[in-house]
Amino acid sequence: MLELARRLKQAGVLGLNGRNALYQLVYNERKNYPLVDDKVLTKQIAQKIGMAVPTLYGLIEDPHQVDAIDQIIDPYNDFVIKPAQGSGGDGILVFVGRGHGLFRLANGRLMDIEDIRFHVHNILSGIYSLGGQDDKALIEYRVKFDPVFERIAYQGVPDVRIIVFLGVPVMAMVRLPTRMSGGRANLHQGCIGAGVDMRTGKTLSAVLKNSIVEEHPDTGAPVRGVQIPNWDKLLEIAAQSFEMTGLGYQGIDLVLDSERGPLMLELNARPGLNIQIANGEGLNNRLELIKANIDKLSSLADRVAFARENFPPKI
Repeated sequence: MLELARRLKQAGVLGLNGRNALYQLVYNERKNYPLVDDKVLTKQIAQKIGMAVPTLYGLIEDPHQVDAIDQIIDPYNDFVIKPAQGSGGDGILVFVGRGHGLFRLANGRLMDIEDIRFHVHNILSGIYSLGGQDDKALIEYRVKFDPVFERIAYQGVPDVRIIVFLGVPVMAMVRLPTRMSGGRANLHQGCIGAGVDMRTGKTLSAVLKNSIVEEHPDTGAPVRGVQIPNWDKLLEIAAQSFEMTGLGYQGIDLVLDSERGPLMLELNARPGLNIQIANGEGLNNRLELIKANIDKLSSLADRVAFARENFPPKI
């Protein structure tokens, strides 16, 4: 056991206790957490600095507003409903079409307007929110993912998670939905997490649950060596998120829309640590290198360049 602990430390693997004690508690002021925990606030502050986000069609904050949801969604054939304070993708409904009074979800399931109203009431009651607090429901634009992901994603929209420390992009992965994950980009539910070369934006080997994989289980397509479009822009957006929230240690989730390009989905003050498995490398050595050099990184361009130059892949 001691030998294992020594090897993990040498590899720079960051554990949950280390993340909390060394980074979250030290670099994330509690007063800034609402900026990332509430998707409405996140969207508002992103738009103030010109960051592109999925268009908000409507916001339901009170049970008395639920009956009017049909008026909000009436102009749209496809849309997304999500809790403002949800986590892990819970409570998100992605509608891809409608007809004959029914609405079709991405997984093929059909719902009528009463089903949708019932779901929104559940969101407002806090079923999906952090801490079970009363919540709000967002109705927004449905992302259409970039064609580069067509053969390596099942039903849902892939996203790119980037860990950012003091404004420096540290490590990245692309989360690829599978049949097992129900089309969700959620590692715990069975999506693929593929590491990303910080220099080039090309995918590395990937992890599915506890196994290293080279192919998507549902399509058979290789997941390694895929060039993520607009990689320069994604790194810039990630670096910019520091000024946006003031949180020193955070994760940013981005998507590549086929029509609108890079969009920010959400921010996370408590990003998970599975990104280390996807990249075959620990976070801690990279974080310590940033701490040692942060005084030299005076601009956003400096921070992005530092990430590119100092974080080559190990796998």
